[in-house]
Amino acid sequence: MAWLLRDGQVLASLEVLESARPVALRRAPEHAARLVRGSRGLTALAGPSGMDVAWLDGDLVVLALRSFRPYGLPRWRPGAAGLLEAERGAFGRWGLAAGDRLEIKE
Repeated sequence: MAWLLRDGQVLASLEVLESARPVALRRAPEHAARLVRGSRGLTALAGPSGMDVAWLDGDLVVLALRSFRPYGLPRWRPGAAGLLEAERGAFGRWGLAAGDRLEIKE
């Protein structure tokens, strides 16, 4: 299992997907996060609970983030190398902000 960290603090358990296969409807992970490498958006339609999405650069720095209402659709973001997904409201609880550098611990 992998963990998502910021400044050495564990934010959540993490599922890492190496490819972005479009999915018609995918629920955000509950009490966890999902990193889709190589994705800049358009990978999932936020499910009935909505989803928090952060666009990351190649160094896992948060470029932008947004909370989507139920069935929202994350769009492509210039300069992004990956997409971080979590249940709606998670980023607020974590205090995640643009410019934060994340890390993955296996």
